[in-house]
Amino acid sequence: MISALALHEFYAMALPKRRRPEASIATALGVVMVVGLVFSESPTVKLAALSGTIIILLLLFLARVQEMSEVARDLSVAILGIVYIPLLLSYAGILRDAPHGREWIFLVLLIVMSSDTLAYFVGLNWGRHRLYYVVSPNKSIEGALGGLLGACLGALIARLSFFPELDGYDVLFLGLVMGGVSQLGDLVESLFKRSFGVKDSGSIIPGHGGLLDRLDSLILILPLAFYYAVWIF
Repeated sequence: MISALALHEFYAMALPKRRRPEASIATALGVVMVVGLVFSESPTVKLAALSGTIIILLLLFLARVQEMSEVARDLSVAILGIVYIPLLLSYAGILRDAPHGREWIFLVLLIVMSSDTLAYFVGLNWGRHRLYYVVSPNKSIEGALGGLLGACLGALIARLSFFPELDGYDVLFLGLVMGGVSQLGDLVESLFKRSFGVKDSGSIIPGHGGLLDRLDSLILILPLAFYYAVWIF
């Protein structure tokens, strides 16, 4: 459901109105793909879910050419949406099934919330130097550093409260790396919004924009957390 809503917002921003049928079908395909990726233990089924989704989109746009000069652009955006949202968000379900999966999910959420909160507070009060003006004019270097500190504090709180299996190196590495990746995820979504000429991804959350605006910091962190959990931890 979350992937469907976020993907719907993305296509509303990115695809022209005449591509609404394709957007609806792509959103449905994204949901089916997530089910295959999360609930199947077979690598073949997982690969089929991803490749099948892309193949169907290719054939769909072949059947509905419309403006020939814009087909490649629209098709590329449709595939980008599938890769960016349901594919990466599916790692939440996959991570949940990993050892200490529940703790990892709460850790990721705590790191993101702590990073966002301290980045906003520090940036609002002491932000002077722009971080990446062309993509996000309001973000500052000071706020980004505050976000890294917040992420480390979040990881430390997790260790002290519900995830004692983390050691000091885990706390420092996860705080710095996940805190940095969290901010990169936010910048990626800002890049998309500025490219599409919109301020918010949607209006599903009054006063806070769309669902995708709330998920942007999580999207890139989830794969990182999963591979750290199964390869390094």
